[in-house]
This record gives sequence, C-alpha cells and structure tokens, in this order.
Amino acid sequence: MDQNKRKRVIIIGAGFGGLWVARELSGTGYDVIVIDKNNYHTFLPLLYQVSAAEIEPEQIASPVRFIVRNFANVRFIRGQVTEICYRDKVVICLGQQIAFDYLVIATGSVNNDFNIPGVLQYSFPLKTLDDGMILRNHILTCFERASFADESKQRRRLLTVVIVGGGPTGVEFAGALAELISGPLKKDFPELGNDAITIYLIEAGENLVGMYGGVLSEYTKFQLEKKGVKVLLNSAVSKMDKTGVYLKDGTIIETETVVWTAGVKGQLVKNDLNADILPNGRITVDEYCKVPGYDDVFIIGDLANFLHNGKPLPMIAPVAIQQGKYIGTLLKALQKGKRIKPFKYVDKGGMVAIGRNKAITQIAGLKLKGYIAWIIWIFIHILYLIGFKNKLFVMINWIWSYIFFEKSVRLILPRCCDDPHGDACLQRGRSCME
Repeated sequence: MDQNKRKRVIIIGAGFGGLWVARELSGTGYDVIVIDKNNYHTFLPLLYQVSAAEIEPEQIASPVRFIVRNFANVRFIRGQVTEICYRDKVVICLGQQIAFDYLVIATGSVNNDFNIPGVLQYSFPLKTLDDGMILRNHILTCFERASFADESKQRRRLLTVVIVGGGPTGVEFAGALAELISGPLKKDFPELGNDAITIYLIEAGENLVGMYGGVLSEYTKFQLEKKGVKVLLNSAVSKMDKTGVYLKDGTIIETETVVWTAGVKGQLVKNDLNADILPNGRITVDEYCKVPGYDDVFIIGDLANFLHNGKPLPMIAPVAIQQGKYIGTLLKALQKGKRIKPFKYVDKGGMVAIGRNKAITQIAGLKLKGYIAWIIWIFIHILYLIGFKNKLFVMINWIWSYIFFEKSVRLILPRCCDDPHGDACLQRGRSCME
C-alpha cells in the first residue's frame, strides 16, 4: 500500500467493540471501514425482551449507517467477510479484496452446543434479532395451537417451555416469560388454566448466575420460583430430540420449546493467521489485544481470549466496549508515534433483571437486590441503548407494561410463522423472513 496514503483500518463486526473502535477513530487520519453482514447494530442485553413480547425488535436495533453518519473518515460496508488473507493484507468481502494496514476482528460469538446431540436441531438460540422474533412467534403460536388441542398430552407439550442455562440471559428470559404468561397470556387464553403451563430453567452448576454467588444467587432462585418457574440445578442435558429434553439423571421433559442459553463460543472467520485457537473458539491475544506475532491484527470482544488476573475475561458487552475504546486509543497513539500502556479491564460490576421490581446488581463490591437494583438496571440499560427514539419507545413500553400489566407486542409476524403445525418456526436458528 502506498505510504503516502492514509492508513486503512478495517473493523470486522458492528457490535459493541467494533463500533467503539470506529467512534474513537472518528476524525483521525485513518481511513476506517466497518464491515458487518447486517446493516444494523443490535443491543443484545435486551434481546430476550423481544422474545417475551415486551418490546419491538426495531427498538433495540439501530442502522449502522445512522450510527457512523457523523463519524468523519468512517464508512460502512454491508457484507460478509468470508476470509482474511494476512499474507496479502486483505479481507475478502462480497467477492472483492479490501486491503488493510490494521485489522480489528470483532465478530462476536455464536451459540455453543458443547457437542450435545440435538441442540442445534431442536433448540432455539437467542443471539440475533431474528432469533428473538422467531422465538416470540413460536411461543405465541404454541399457545394458539394449545387453545384448540384435543389431547391433554399435546397441550402439555405445547405449554411447556424449557430454558437451558442459568446465566443472566436464561434468568432474565425466564422471569420475563413467566410474567408474560401469568399476565397477558392468562387473560388471552382463559381456557388453558394455570396448571398446564410450565417453565423449566435448567442449570448444570450449583447456582443460578453463578458469577454472583451466595446471597444474590439464592435470591434469584427464590424470586423465579415465586413466579412459578421450576429451577433444576446440578442438571445437565444429555441430548434433545423433537419430543423434548433428556437430562443425564434420566429425567425426560416433553416439550416443543427449548431455549438454549447455556453458553457461547467465538465466531471465527476463515484466515491464514498462525493464531492460538481454544476449544471454545476464542483466540489468544496479548496484553495489547493483539494476536501474538502480528503487530497489526487486533481481536476484541467475545472472540478474544484475554487473560485478566490469570483468567479469561467474560464474554460480555462491557469487555467489548472497554477493549474497543482501548484499540481506538492505541491506534491514535501509533499514528503519533507514541506508546500506551497494556489494556487493563475495569470490572464495573454486573446486573440481572428477574422481573417487575426485582433485580440483582453487584457494583464496586456492593451487592444489591430488589427494587433499588431494578431501578439501577433500568437506568444503565437505557443509558447504553443507542438512539433517542429507541430509548423513548423502550421506556414507553416499560411504563405501559408496569402500569397496565400488559405486554403490547403479542404479534405473530411474519405470517409464514402462522403455521398450525409450527413447522415454519421450527427451523432452529433460521429466519422465516429469508
């Protein structure tokens, strides 16, 4: 590449990490290109609320072009990067070669099935906007089918939901789904009664949200059980098929709805890098978030295996945001011939919403639960949600739901999911909008 030209930074992925790099590099002397297969950024922490009919999918998504519109020297390409050719310093996208001086890989993660038979075929993931809509459509369709089912066994299968994975996503979805069922759906389907509807939350470990442990884990379990969720701890899944879930202790739960939130793995792009790839798909990086041996290739977010106090950083949004800011700062320093200190993650704590007026937070060593934690959860999520309109409409939906005990987005869309046999929505992980 001509040395007189502006150096080019290619960012693969328009998630939290990728967009924060782009933001930091706005107005610098770099030519920045953001590439993503979607033309929108999804606020994943609220994705479960799309599936629970709490908010519209558009309210947690923002067009990438809108986000980078005011980022000088940053442009966006909607496309799938199919290969990274480091030898030629290019990425392959839409059949074309795009050269780079610096490469930032922020491709995120995908569901990890841990090689358990049937997970990919018979469970619903919750990682993309399409996943959220497909799951919402499927749950509502199951209730519609159950309302005129002749056999009690069939009705029971339709009205049983199994959530595998007791981390933040599993807990938040279980709580939101329990409130959807006990509130609006109970009114919409009085003929179904209460006893036939069952939500299971299955966790292989000893505690829900194990990263918090102790009092907060126990509080979470207690609150979910108050909502009617059946929590199964120390329960590992051995396999799934079209009839339901099989646990290692021999328990069989018959259901048509299994939601997989048990873990994720790094989402790799074909490349010729001599990188250390771990079994969970993550790539080892050094203290500068660089791939060892490559001074111009950075990996951030879920894909990066960055050791902090001897342990890998968790695959969560705050890590990606901090790493994105850091890489932007590092590249600006390189442009000026300066050096910066290694990346240091600042753990600002975490939070999990369990339902109305109930949440847990752990901030700066302070553990909170209940209403105060719930208010903090609301404030933080609105703060980081992109776009004033999105913030406004999410707040309106939440206020409406809080006052009237209603979930306003109980629509089965598109109509290809309005299938009396549910087949259209049982294409796990595939959008019926394709």
